[in-house]
Amino acid sequence: MEGGGDMGLVEWCRELPKIELHAHLNGSVRDSTLLPPWDIRNDLENSSCITFRSTLKQIISTGLAMRELAKDLGEKGVIAFADVAHVIMKNGRSLPECFKLFDLYHLLTTDHQTVTRITKEVIEDFAAENVVYLELRTTPKKNEAKGMTKCSYMKAVIDGIRAVDTVDVDFVTSGTSNVNCSEATPLNCIGSPIKRKKIYVRLLLSIDRRETTAAALETVNLAMDLKNFGVVGIDLSGNPVIGEWQTFLPALKHAKELGLPITLHCGEVPNHKEIQAMLDICPQRIGHACFLVEEEWKRVKFLKIPVEICLTSNIRTGRFSSIYDHFFADLYKAKHQVALCTDDSGLFSTTLSNEFYLAASTFGLNKDEMFLLARSAIQSTFADDEVKHELTKIYDDAANRLII
Repeated sequence: MEGGGDMGLVEWCRELPKIELHAHLNGSVRDSTLLPPWDIRNDLENSSCITFRSTLKQIISTGLAMRELAKDLGEKGVIAFADVAHVIMKNGRSLPECFKLFDLYHLLTTDHQTVTRITKEVIEDFAAENVVYLELRTTPKKNEAKGMTKCSYMKAVIDGIRAVDTVDVDFVTSGTSNVNCSEATPLNCIGSPIKRKKIYVRLLLSIDRRETTAAALETVNLAMDLKNFGVVGIDLSGNPVIGEWQTFLPALKHAKELGLPITLHCGEVPNHKEIQAMLDICPQRIGHACFLVEEEWKRVKFLKIPVEICLTSNIRTGRFSSIYDHFFADLYKAKHQVALCTDDSGLFSTTLSNEFYLAASTFGLNKDEMFLLARSAIQSTFADDEVKHELTKIYDDAANRLII
């Protein structure tokens, strides 16, 4: 029975409480954040102050924000502008082209202040779309010129979470740390006359495929050090044609030994030897999985590994010629655990509300089915049982509004 009364599907998808399990911090940057002036960029302090007022909407919607950023960096010799100029203006980008833009995004996160700002904005944007639980993944970065270590990078991320003031944020799990969180945003303060929107934010530390074994191990150990500040797992990501599986395996095994859940970018390219090796370690989740063949899918289903599905990302990067060819329908019909995700909401100009609308309108799911799909993602989170219980209550309350 379809619920939600007369509410239109687009509005209903926005009102639906949602769980985001595959979101990259750098790829979720607002276009407006990429615009000059560069008042917070020490390495670009001599850049001209360019503001776009009446034409701001046009700039953002056409990709000109990214283009202006790249042009400015190119003029200063930071990047080769010609390498990315044509990519920025395209709507449909190949996977290699997307990684060219990722390199551009990474240039933004070279100082602590920018990392903090981006983190704050990304969380606010997800909360505005009624995301109630967010697992935000990011690669801890080093930048000796800026005095940035992996630890200080993560401190900047945590500062960004603390800075959110449009909603209540739950990110401190338990215990103590050398990171001062005494100023953390209050969580639905007792006694407050207004019950504010709340979002649970958890962090996944990403191992970049360009890293060495030692660097990957450092990331895993940092994740353990920050468990009390919302770090709940490890991700393996980065350009899928770079790096060898054996380089990352020791760190991933170490994570499992420490009890850290693992999610892997799996099957982004047709490397079946690596896909098999990834499934051998039984990750708690996999993402994308676009190039798995039938035998590999059988194994995923047998092992009951939840799949993070990013429809817009997969279509825009040309992994499927048509959305109707996407494997979502097969997994959904097989009642296999899936979670709709954005991947890179900024890069692909999407939202989690849009991903749910896309699934509903493409594959013929009604509102009841979409509600159950959203709710089922609770079991795929890396959250503790207490948080899962709280999320269940959120969906129980929402059922009265969204399902008749």
